[in-house]
Amino acid sequence: MPRNMSPKKTEMPTQPADVRKNNFDEVALGYTEEMAIQEAQRCLQCKHKPCVSGCPVGVDIPGFIAKIAQGEMEAAYRILLEDNSLPAVCGRVCPQETQCEGKCVRGLKG
Repeated sequence: MPRNMSPKKTEMPTQPADVRKNNFDEVALGYTEEMAIQEAQRCLQCKHKPCVSGCPVGVDIPGFIAKIAQGEMEAAYRILLEDNSLPAVCGRVCPQETQCEGKCVRGLKG
């Protein structure tokens, strides 16, 4: 699996301000599959998995990220469901910046 060693996260596309001021649609538009794979390839697959210790649900974060990096989105989703029956809800409200990403070596060191 190729690694993306870029210190910067893949930027999330967003609705332009002049458009979103007139609607209640999502601001963050989400990654394309290609962008998700590119971002997932930044994961170092750490032996000690500090990101999992930052997750209150205990999701196998490296496991589902590895599947995304391989383009296996359904398999990644199944991994999320093993520990979390409502991943879309949790994904919306989770402060990942301070939890899993806050423990991530790439997040701390770049």
